[in-house]
Amino acid sequence: MWASLSNAGAVSDMARVYVGIGSNIEPGVHVRKGIASLRHRFGRLQLSTVYESKPVGLDGDNFYNLVVGFDTDLTPKSVVSALRAIEVRFERKRHACQHAPRKVDLDLLLYDDLILKQDGLELPHGDITRYAFVLCPLAEIAGDIRHPVSGQRFAELWRRFEKKGQEIWPVGSLLEAKRT
Repeated sequence: MWASLSNAGAVSDMARVYVGIGSNIEPGVHVRKGIASLRHRFGRLQLSTVYESKPVGLDGDNFYNLVVGFDTDLTPKSVVSALRAIEVRFERKRHACQHAPRKVDLDLLLYDDLILKQDGLELPHGDITRYAFVLCPLAEIAGDIRHPVSGQRFAELWRRFEKKGQEIWPVGSLLEAKRT
């Protein structure tokens, strides 16, 4: 549910947010550092399993991907600004080729059940239903939540997802001791 905005631009209630994390440059190192940066900025995180996949749409090293969930009182725009600031610390250049290798890629996937398409921000993020490396970890930690547009639960969307050509597999023990 979209909470009303105050004059100061802060959301009056806490929102549940889900963010996709990806890396294919020293991904074991940078995924851990990305999670630490998110934890430092947003506090307690709910973490999915980390999955490895071959790159989609480019040649290069395999990616590690996961989804994290957290609660925030920031507006969607402020969350995205915070994510971009973290990416900059990892030398991510968003204006460069979209399919370029990256140390850390952070995408706001969901902001409660908000539906928004404004100023380059699309919620829910279109990659949720497009890529296994986004939908699988999201369904793992938010399986009972409904997609704001289709109304289907993410677990059901994952069950019906055409996985052919988008194989992913769990990365063993990357985060085992650091799941919360």
